[in-house]
Amino acid sequence: MLVETILTLDCTRSKIVGGSKKRVLEQLAQIFSHSVEDLSEDSLFQSLIGRERLGSTGIGDGIAIPHCRFATGGETFCACITLEEPVDFDSIDNKPVDVIFAMVVPEDANSEHLATLASLAEKLQKPEFVKGLRSATSDAQLFNAAVSAC
Repeated sequence: MLVETILTLDCTRSKIVGGSKKRVLEQLAQIFSHSVEDLSEDSLFQSLIGRERLGSTGIGDGIAIPHCRFATGGETFCACITLEEPVDFDSIDNKPVDVIFAMVVPEDANSEHLATLASLAEKLQKPEFVKGLRSATSDAQLFNAAVSAC
């Protein structure tokens, strides 16, 4: 599954105020629940927090890929946000995070979910791709940077 097929402009936010890891996860739950019908903001937040308790989704170099399984009606959803100021995300390299791709996948997703995460993580290791995300100053620019390089 390609990111451009699961990311929408409605789930893209550029240069938002994060404040903390918890607040970022709350904002992601809110973005998903306002953009995707029938997703419960509170339940989704609890699922994202639960996944983070298993281990940080901060992959290093200021990037995180929070994700969780959820009752999505069989669909996978993606959000992309950048932060005004980096926040501590308990990343593997202890660097704060300012680029975040989040995924919500169906409860029964397995290999497809892992393949999408792996593909996204690979793209996020390309300096030009990440530079394009960080330089976006509007939601539309961020969306275009995210899908054009995927």
